[in-house]
Amino acid sequence: MKLKVLVDNNTYIDQYYYGEPAVSYYIEDEDTILLFDVGYSDIFLRNSASLGVDLKKVSAIIISHGHNDHTGGLKYYFEQQYKNNINIIAHPDAFREKFEGNLKICSPILQGELEKKCNLILSKEPKKISKHITFLGEIPQTNDFERRRPIGKQNVDGVLVEDYLMDDTALAYKSKNGIYIITGCSHSGICNIIEYAKKVCKDNRVLGVIGGFHLFEIDEQVNKTVNYLRQNNIKELYPCHCTSFTVKAEINKFLPVREVGVGLEINW
Repeated sequence: MKLKVLVDNNTYIDQYYYGEPAVSYYIEDEDTILLFDVGYSDIFLRNSASLGVDLKKVSAIIISHGHNDHTGGLKYYFEQQYKNNINIIAHPDAFREKFEGNLKICSPILQGELEKKCNLILSKEPKKISKHITFLGEIPQTNDFERRRPIGKQNVDGVLVEDYLMDDTALAYKSKNGIYIITGCSHSGICNIIEYAKKVCKDNRVLGVIGGFHLFEIDEQVNKTVNYLRQNNIKELYPCHCTSFTVKAEINKFLPVREVGVGLEINW
């Protein structure tokens, strides 16, 4: 599997790409080409061109959750008219209206409109999307330190209810040596996600993780997360996007943390 970072908060020194507080990854699994999230704006398109990535070859876009820093690029993607009836795969809550106070924080294209533009596949259940990659669907809680917290509200059948981000999900890539996990923000809890990936893939050998961990200050959750990562002896950790420097530094005391920036290429 090949993964290229098209969008991240960071860019590398002397690498002239665009960054923004968002996520987009280009993924190849043999002859299947995917996008995981599309960032906040059109910079995933501009970075793709600079990196020599041909988005016309993408067969599916997987959405980690419905916040606009992961879905905002859909507007610009469809302006390009790359492919008719592309598959977009997400949790059923991903394309609802979402608000934080008076601020709309959802996808610019909601479910009704999106269904007219693509083959929209909404699933709470795990779903195989290529030879080695599985969309995990809804992530169950398996520990006592990563309890879901609401972020704003979402519109459910005309009623605004607290949004516990049940749509937050991830991808698992199963190689012959173990599994790798690709996540967006980990609102579900990075350890919950890893545990569920192990269950879905029927493999306890976790080799690497890339994505946002949604951790900011050193607290009980961070301490227990670090212990969990140590217990699983995960060799390749790429925490990024919504993971603070303070948390990365704390993890790096016990396990090496890799740098992430636009243009990073990983071959697993």
